[in-house]
Amino acid sequence: MKLLISYDGSACADAAIDDLPRAGLPEIGEAVVLSVAEVWLPPPNGEPGGASIRVHLDSDTEETMKRHYEANKLKVAEAESLAIAAKQRLANLLPKWEISAEATYGSPAWEILSRADDLNPDLIVVGSQGRSAIGRFFLGSISQKVVTEARCSVRIGRGRVEVEPLALRLVVGFDGSAGAFASVNAVAARNWPAETEVRLVAVTESVTPSTLGSFIPPVVDFVDQVHTSERKLIENMAVKALEELKLKDIDSGLYIYDGNPKHTLVKEAENWGADCIFVGANAFGSRLERFLLGSTSAAVGARAHCSVEVVRT
Repeated sequence: MKLLISYDGSACADAAIDDLPRAGLPEIGEAVVLSVAEVWLPPPNGEPGGASIRVHLDSDTEETMKRHYEANKLKVAEAESLAIAAKQRLANLLPKWEISAEATYGSPAWEILSRADDLNPDLIVVGSQGRSAIGRFFLGSISQKVVTEARCSVRIGRGRVEVEPLALRLVVGFDGSAGAFASVNAVAARNWPAETEVRLVAVTESVTPSTLGSFIPPVVDFVDQVHTSERKLIENMAVKALEELKLKDIDSGLYIYDGNPKHTLVKEAENWGADCIFVGANAFGSRLERFLLGSTSAAVGARAHCSVEVVRT
């Protein structure tokens, strides 16, 4: 397994790393820690791309630009130090993994996505927020962009304070879509400790008759039939998923609720004390949701109390 881990030195970034031993990772794997200095460094004159543009500036302007350049170089050096520190932190948690540290500069989200295109990782790991955290119900702008635009799965890691170790509890958002089955496959492929529990949580949005229709028996009967058939369809589709988890000796069950998946998945995970929510990138919606800020996967990632994995095949 190959991971790309975004690290900026924030508490949320530390929590994302500390959470990885509870992510069902294999004993051996490869991880790249990437820190990005949010600065711009023009290539010096004489280097490729630098000599072609010559601008004559007065001495004061040149001195100012030089100071900015040197200051930005220090920020890149700081990013290198952060990446190295995170590498050591990760090595202590995953001692048999091959871990490397990298640093660069530019737009953090863009650099993470660009590096992912080169590295082709199985999973990108990000913190829920960067250094300018606002609150739990706001996913950091960098994490938001990575979640919505990455080509691979993304884990929004959140630490969890425990008085004593408990069996892992995982929620899988299930609607019978390809994304939902990808989430089940991702869970089944991991190495979970004994007594790990998985809940497939399906959320159906109720069909409500109009005020007039609620007094007409045929309309009420039709709505009841819709609800019943929808639940039956989900139950039938979940059989294969539950069998796959059972083959991995994972205790699992199906739970169906009425409501909005963006809210219900988060609520049920919190009530149950889940460690992570797995949701397909296109589950509970269309392919277009990948590019929408309000997609179910992004909303769950922002609002959940625990870690969230947005799964892509």
